[in-house]
Amino acid sequence: MYNEYFGLRETPFSIAPDPRYLYMSEKHREALAHLVYGVGSQGGFVLLTGEVGTGKTTVCRCLLEQIPGDCEVAFVLNPKLSSLELLATICDEFEIARPAENGRGKILIDLINTYLLNTHASGRRAVLIIDEAQNLSVEVLEQLRLLTNLETDRCKLLQVILLAQPEFNDLLARPEMRQLAQRITARYHLGSLTLTELDAYLSHRLQVAGLGSLRRDLFPGRSLRLLHRLSGGIPRLINVLCDRALLGTYVREQSVVTTAILRQAAKEVFGESRQVRSAHRRLPWRGVMAFALVVAGVAFAGVYRQVLVAPPSASSSSLQTPQVEASVSDNSLAEAVPLRWPPDIDRANSEELAFSSLFRLWGLDDSQRGADICGFADQNGLGCLRGRDSLRTLAFLDRPAVLAIYDEAGAPYFATLVATSGAQATLDMGGALYAVDVAELQRRWQGEFTLLWRYPPGYRGVLRRGDAGAPVQWLARKLALAAGEALPEEGTYRFDEKMAARVRAFQLSAGLEPDGLVGARTLVRLNSLTGEAVPVLERTGG
Repeated sequence: MYNEYFGLRETPFSIAPDPRYLYMSEKHREALAHLVYGVGSQGGFVLLTGEVGTGKTTVCRCLLEQIPGDCEVAFVLNPKLSSLELLATICDEFEIARPAENGRGKILIDLINTYLLNTHASGRRAVLIIDEAQNLSVEVLEQLRLLTNLETDRCKLLQVILLAQPEFNDLLARPEMRQLAQRITARYHLGSLTLTELDAYLSHRLQVAGLGSLRRDLFPGRSLRLLHRLSGGIPRLINVLCDRALLGTYVREQSVVTTAILRQAAKEVFGESRQVRSAHRRLPWRGVMAFALVVAGVAFAGVYRQVLVAPPSASSSSLQTPQVEASVSDNSLAEAVPLRWPPDIDRANSEELAFSSLFRLWGLDDSQRGADICGFADQNGLGCLRGRDSLRTLAFLDRPAVLAIYDEAGAPYFATLVATSGAQATLDMGGALYAVDVAELQRRWQGEFTLLWRYPPGYRGVLRRGDAGAPVQWLARKLALAAGEALPEEGTYRFDEKMAARVRAFQLSAGLEPDGLVGARTLVRLNSLTGEAVPVLERTGG
């Protein structure tokens, strides 16, 4: 909206992890050096801590780009698992074939140990990265420690890298955690940006966006100092505040971001009570850290502004609880095939077939659907979310999606993404499942997707301040569930400023744009975090 006004080619302060905007401060470079050292060491644990939004997952993304070719990497994004679930997840991430049912823990441990021995024998190394490690239970941490017991005379066979918020150190300080704490061979705490680093950060992002060397004209010294105080030097909060401040400057037809505009931006982002407080303090509602597990998703998902297609109308339709996962297990161990449309199926019908597959996953018969896909979804209590994004975003949203794929000649066809696993994805093309190479898919796919999501009861459109009724009551309960709080009593709820602040805090923690509006992406994340029975992307690979 304001890009043309300021002479920008594109929005400079998106929270999407565009590599062109990557700014590595001295702290980030030191953190990366510690992780690189940890990968090259002789095993054990490496720990990187930092507040929400300081860039831990940005550093980890840089690590993955530099990781040696002889490393096998497993990445765990959701550590809220039992010991048995963790073992099964590690098997899946390393693509270790395992029983369809997890079975006993010993079976999985034996499979992992055999894999580690074989990996070492082939001259390779196994690295396990766990994000949001502060959510790990003591039991699961002990299981991790036991996994690292496997070693040769010279090195351990599993290297574990933990990314966590600072409270993880409190967990390590417990007496029962001393054995694990002693195995941490490298530690680094990633602090927030200094005022000087903030200056360089703004200049870098504005220059990439096309503003050139005019940063100081746009953010005068007083505004820069206030921005540092308001954000606490945390990059994600800096982006959110700057985006809102530039919008305010444009609306007021001014040429610089004044302190008054910044304060108003902070008021809109954080609410009245926190507009001039340091971001080093906790967010303004109890239980917000329970949302931290989804922060990694954004760094690897590239969340962009939502595009909500066909705003929903009133619908009394109810859905049967669908089969919540695509059944692809028989295909999960198949060797990846070249990505091309099946020659024995008319590709002119690919879009029709792809959306039929998507609706089947939601338990719907779309034989009478007609041409209006989103209208049919709306009639059945579902919304359409269309946009252009990355595979990591789709993995973060965790919903099957129809993708527009382009062949060698640039002609499009459509397929339904139903499963992901490391280097492979599973597509439904014309009613058959195909395991394809993710790298090839990314070359053939320009990011266009359509997915479905479920409306709350009585939903009529994006929820915002002033709304009331069943959707707002549903929202209040979902926010409480996601925060691990007691459910609110039944009653009449209004979407007031207090609830808007809770929504913004959730969005910040979930890596979403903290606009205080409850649209498709916010609803998708709320449903995922609170156990809603919806179709999800199956994790394949063994």
